Amino acid sequence: MGKVRLIFDRLLDVGAFCSGILLIFIMLSTCYAILARNVGITQIWQNEIAEYSMLYITFLGTAWLLRIEGHVKMDIVLNALNAKARALLGVLTSIVGSIMTLVLVIVGFQVTINSFVKGAYESTSLLTPTFLIQMIIPIGSIFLCIQFVRRAYGYIKGMKTAASEDEKSYGYRRQGVSK
Repeated sequence: MGKVRLIFDRLLDVGAFCSGILLIFIMLSTCYAILARNVGITQIWQNEIAEYSMLYITFLGTAWLLRIEGHVKMDIVLNALNAKARALLGVLTSIVGSIMTLVLVIVGFQVTINSFVKGAYESTSLLTPTFLIQMIIPIGSIFLCIQFVRRAYGYIKGMKTAASEDEKSYGYRRQGVSK
């Protein structure tokens, strides 16, 4: 099981790396488009590719961001809770997140397959097949769903540890000694 976990973590790292590369590509292509426009060269591809890249950045990097706990949190609320309550809240938010991303996986696959079967394409200058744009949504959501499940499991394990830590720290607080 440890090897599977390691492989999954490496896949998340690759997704985050690809997100970073795409972000750099957007920056450089935007600079190029600005310079090209100033010398009279028209760039019909840059805006469209940048838009698609932003979608890919989101779905390639979000599971990695969840793994490192980099998503936005309400620290003022979390800091007011004891360790066991924080872990319980983590379990609940992870379960809700995994359910929501599972819906994204299912619906995303249905929409992507439907676009592929119908041969749909974007009516833009590049005439990009729609399924190529949409396919990152279910793929990225699979990784995010798995990471939410892993996170919930981690919080469940942490709840057991938190209960014993709370008992220990309560003893210190009663004696007037801070940790």
